[in-house]
Amino acid sequence: MAEFRPISVATDMAIEARDIVRGEAHEEVPGVRVDKQKDRHVDVTRVEVFNSQGARLMGKPQGHYVTLDVPGFKDREAGLRADLVDVLTDELKALIPEDTRKSILVVGLGNWNATPDALGPRVVERLLVTRHLSELVPPEIQERMRPVAAVAPGVLGTTGIETLDMIKGIVSEAHPDLVIAVDALAARSLDRLLGSVQIADTGIHPGSGVGNKRQGLSHESVGVPVTAIGVCTVVQAMSIAQEALRLLVQQLADDAKFYKILEEMGEPNQNALIEEVLGERLGGLMVTPKEIDLLINDMADVLAESLNRALQPQLDRSEWA
Repeated sequence: MAEFRPISVATDMAIEARDIVRGEAHEEVPGVRVDKQKDRHVDVTRVEVFNSQGARLMGKPQGHYVTLDVPGFKDREAGLRADLVDVLTDELKALIPEDTRKSILVVGLGNWNATPDALGPRVVERLLVTRHLSELVPPEIQERMRPVAAVAPGVLGTTGIETLDMIKGIVSEAHPDLVIAVDALAARSLDRLLGSVQIADTGIHPGSGVGNKRQGLSHESVGVPVTAIGVCTVVQAMSIAQEALRLLVQQLADDAKFYKILEEMGEPNQNALIEEVLGERLGGLMVTPKEIDLLINDMADVLAESLNRALQPQLDRSEWA
């Protein structure tokens, strides 16, 4: 039986954590189930962490994580965007109460002054917020309209208040039946930048992927279920160096003795070598695409449209667009 060690690198993506822990083993990580399928042009990967052993190895709470991968999203193809909206809407509907009398609070996490971290606030700007409209719309619309509230609480560095404290206060006053938290995520793979969306029923832990852990938003901490939606917007520079070495080894091991030696070291030792040589220089450096502002707006449009569709299934798009 393969030996599995707990994840020792930071990533917000459950599928990446699983791949790191699994390594080259031909067995699944204990306590973890994975299912992959294709829905239109979207690759859907479901990761279930179903016991404490899996949670310990993965460094993730027990629960369900769904990753939607659209590598071509950065090319801004209209068809890919439409497919992602449709698939994401379907996934969200499965997590949102069917009863439209149930109220929802959407929380846009992140710093609106830092573009790679501004996804949550930009999604909130585009949402159909209805909680205050119940007495202002005609009865025929009111009975079909779900009460939705939204807030972008900012970050500790600009507000001086922990996000969790703000959300707990809002929940205690507004009494939503579900909190949906939207945040930017950190990944290890360049292919996931603005091309991967993760949905989790375990809540969210702001800053965990960039080594800046804040108090998490979860059912236990706020008192109501929390669904998390995240998009990869940054990659660790160290991960880029490790991936570059891996690609060099793959392409040149047959032609150069030096790369053959590296190949024989195995990927864990290769990563340890990069860490030893570049760790102090790269540290916590994060990398994001040069067109990040455009891509963040595109992804904010996708997430907001999917949320609006999923939250207001009985409203016609013309009534909220």
